[in-house]
Amino acid sequence: MPVPTYDQFIEPLLRYLAEHPDGSIASDACEAVATRAGLSPEDRLEMLPSGAQAVYRNRIGWAHDRLKRSGLSSSQRRGFWKLTGAGVAFAATHGSLPENELQGLAIFHRTTRLASATDGTSCAPAAGTLEPSISVTQESPEERIDAAISELRESVARDLLELIGHAPPEFFEYLVLELLHAMGYGTNRSDLQRVGGPGDGGIDGIISLDRLGLEKVYVQAKRWKNTVGSPDIQGFMGALQLQSATKGVFITTSGFTKDAKDAAARARGTIVLVDGEMLTSLMIDHGVGVSHKPLRVPKVDNDYFEEG
Repeated sequence: MPVPTYDQFIEPLLRYLAEHPDGSIASDACEAVATRAGLSPEDRLEMLPSGAQAVYRNRIGWAHDRLKRSGLSSSQRRGFWKLTGAGVAFAATHGSLPENELQGLAIFHRTTRLASATDGTSCAPAAGTLEPSISVTQESPEERIDAAISELRESVARDLLELIGHAPPEFFEYLVLELLHAMGYGTNRSDLQRVGGPGDGGIDGIISLDRLGLEKVYVQAKRWKNTVGSPDIQGFMGALQLQSATKGVFITTSGFTKDAKDAAARARGTIVLVDGEMLTSLMIDHGVGVSHKPLRVPKVDNDYFEEG
């Protein structure tokens, strides 16, 4: 039988996770959902054109992505899926998903982004408020490729924030320094120093921009769910003044309030604010915690066929 499309896997995956309230290993969930869908051993051998993954596992993974985007499920650690409180309630109050609700979950990527960088609230709309998807027949192949890449970036960004959220606090401080080094700050890795910990004075890292350490950038990294307010920025400004510093970077996994942005803009020196959305975008662009595979898009070389 043909392997179901990813949207057809959403409901059986939701039901399976509802039956396992303590969560499930992703591979176990994939096999259980595939069995419920009636996939034969031969069906499960069908691979993506790249050969990187079985088709059914890829599609069930995207089904879980849709549940995550709608706030119904989460990945508390790599390869482990569990319904959120909202997901448990949703499954309990929906005996079966009507077609419009199912399609609403399936096209969730068209209307959502990362959590708001200004107020930190959930970006998931209430059930029944999702807008219909743009028909792919109205898009060129190049537009579909761009849309797919954009969707992949959104999914990876969400996974990165989730993984960072479950890692130890010290890991985030190391990650931030690795990212800044990958972006070209510091002539070598030893020019980036982690100083976070008790008594750090509000400074988590120091970047030497030259080999003699005459010019430095001071870093504060906050792995928070709540937004960063102006008191936090003012505290960072005070820490910079104690160091006689004029350059600072404040990085958070959440967002900044308007007052926080205004406070940074009024600083005597330069304070750059990096919220969760910018953080994950930079990680993707610079390959920190992310791997890339090339995409070869064929295009006719008209110069080759021009008459000489």
